[in-house]
Amino acid sequence: MHRRGILWGAVSAIGTVFAVSRASATAEAPAKKLKVVYHLDDLDKVNFVIGNIQNHVDGVGGPNNVTIALVVHGPALKAFHSAAANPDLSRHVGQFAKDGIELAACGNTMKSQHISLTDLLPGFVSADKGGVVRLAELQSQGYMYLRP
Repeated sequence: MHRRGILWGAVSAIGTVFAVSRASATAEAPAKKLKVVYHLDDLDKVNFVIGNIQNHVDGVGGPNNVTIALVVHGPALKAFHSAAANPDLSRHVGQFAKDGIELAACGNTMKSQHISLTDLLPGFVSADKGGVVRLAELQSQGYMYLRP
């Protein structure tokens, strides 16, 4: 009977050491940086989505704590034409570009609106295969999809 007690005590001690080591390893592991893609195609939601992105960046303590992409297609792209953009939107887009936020414009929408990247606010890249294709690519890379 004494041997069972010793054996049971040893097994319990090993289990405790294992549990404590797992807990401390988990506690010390850095939090995984979230990757988020915002989908914008509604012209009426441009300011709302831009505000959401700014709140997201502010809420996580800055652009270094999150990876964000914005994919714009359809009517919403008109808001980002350099000639038509309001100063507040221009300021936000400029800051987002400096912060490393990917700003992707749908290549198909650019063709239908007869514009090129030079016609858009600085910082945009072309999603040559299309906005919805870019959204799917980002999701396959682990980005969380948000469509406010």
